[in-house]
Amino acid sequence: MNFSRALLTGLWGLAAATGALAQSDYPSKPVTVVTPFAAGSGPDAVLRLVSDKLSRLWNQRVLIDNKPGGGGFIAIDQARRAAPDGYTLLQLDSEHIAALPHLYKSKNFVTLQHFDPVASLFRTPFFVAVGSESKWKTMADLIAAAKAEPDAVVYGSWGVGSPGHLGAQQLEALTGIRMRHAPYREVSQLYANVGAGDVPWAFASIPSSQGIYKAGKLRYIAVAAARRIPQMPDVPTMAEAGGPASLEVNSFVSLLAPKGVPAAIKAKINADVAKVIADPEIRARFDTFAFEPLAWSPEEIERNAEAKSKVYGELVRRGNISLD
Repeated sequence: MNFSRALLTGLWGLAAATGALAQSDYPSKPVTVVTPFAAGSGPDAVLRLVSDKLSRLWNQRVLIDNKPGGGGFIAIDQARRAAPDGYTLLQLDSEHIAALPHLYKSKNFVTLQHFDPVASLFRTPFFVAVGSESKWKTMADLIAAAKAEPDAVVYGSWGVGSPGHLGAQQLEALTGIRMRHAPYREVSQLYANVGAGDVPWAFASIPSSQGIYKAGKLRYIAVAAARRIPQMPDVPTMAEAGGPASLEVNSFVSLLAPKGVPAAIKAKINADVAKVIADPEIRARFDTFAFEPLAWSPEEIERNAEAKSKVYGELVRRGNISLD
């Protein structure tokens, strides 16, 4: 073996040993997860459960740092300033990853140019919610009403560029209807108004709308998914309810890290998070929210985010939507 080849072989061995050492030592101090979700929200509740299990597995504290506001950029900017060592992670949903670049053109910010996906947590489906006194019983009823009076039917959402907004935009694109959007700052107020009949309909997750639903003021007329949801087996799919079969509205939540974190550390986080979300206690809590546990690889997270980005980019352009 010549000197150059021996040197290269030695360097490869050193890199492998260093990576293995980094993985075996990690974490040797507390880990912080920055999140744009408010304390008490569904993603926050899940993150606290997962962080508690990780703390026990790692024998290190896993701290949650809630930084809501600014369209997610307050949390994102804080995590961007952290060292790429695996000790600062960032919880984001698929819209922070895939929609923000299209909604904030002037920022010239592409999430996956600054962060690497590390581990997935869950995916949540969205239901079409109407007031319990609504005359609409199916998606066919809703679509027919919107076709009869273009721009007259109003739908609510929890903000411009949210899955509730973009999902309705997709419904318009697939059916040729035109509706009016009413964005809300407070999710609880949105579903209170839908329940009262002030807003005819909105997309809703179970955690965000279950209070009004359990009070008997909301009905779910469809789930925007290919299959019925076990927690709501009587709610038909979009296709079964007379809506477009291809309309699926969901959001997935993942953990990301600033670019540059060693591959061995990212692999350990991914494997350990997958182990934690397989825990029966975590699965039982996910079931109450109708959250689907995910154990995607970083590559799968990126592929799914890219697929959403393509759809969102087209919807943002079609609707001339901007948050700049």
